Amino acid sequence: MLATDSVSHQHETPGDPAQARDPLPAVRSAGERKGRFEQLVLPHLDAAYNLARWLTRNDHDAQDIVQDALLRAFRFFDSLRGEPKPWLLTIVRNCCFTWLQANRPADTLAFNEGLAELLPSEAEGPEALAVRNGDRRMLNAAIDALPAPFREVLILRELEDMSYKDIARIAGVPIGTVMSRLARARRMLADSLRDTHNISRT
Repeated sequence: MLATDSVSHQHETPGDPAQARDPLPAVRSAGERKGRFEQLVLPHLDAAYNLARWLTRNDHDAQDIVQDALLRAFRFFDSLRGEPKPWLLTIVRNCCFTWLQANRPADTLAFNEGLAELLPSEAEGPEALAVRNGDRRMLNAAIDALPAPFREVLILRELEDMSYKDIARIAGVPIGTVMSRLARARRMLADSLRDTHNISRT
């Protein structure tokens, strides 16, 4: 369980907060604040770890990042507006990219958004190809090989079923950028799976 009692209560806002709605009702005590945090935020712990694991590609690093993100989320809990899942994943995503910049800067190198291409037929998408080949490990390896900006939109959309609007808010980019990154990620994934499949056949 998250050790929240020792966290100092400050009234700052984390990077890329959710768009403002009505604030949370006033919290009368530290115990009530902790209870509301556990009720609203902790149910999304699996999604937080899933995103961190795919971005860092390491279980131990993902656990450390999620713990740090949860401490930040509790610290900034009073700034929560709107749905808690996109809000938490924004914090996790920012923690991940801060960690990647410090430990694996090559993963966060800038890339050309203009490289995005139109999606191939949905029937021939990477998921269908992987199912047809019956190799989940091949799909996971292909996702792992994607650059982090492409990997995150694919995970948020396909595994976490987030809307384009929420992904844009989490990643801090326009919806059009989300769509172009997702299209490019799917194309890269499909190409990688086809290449791997062809190599395995030969």
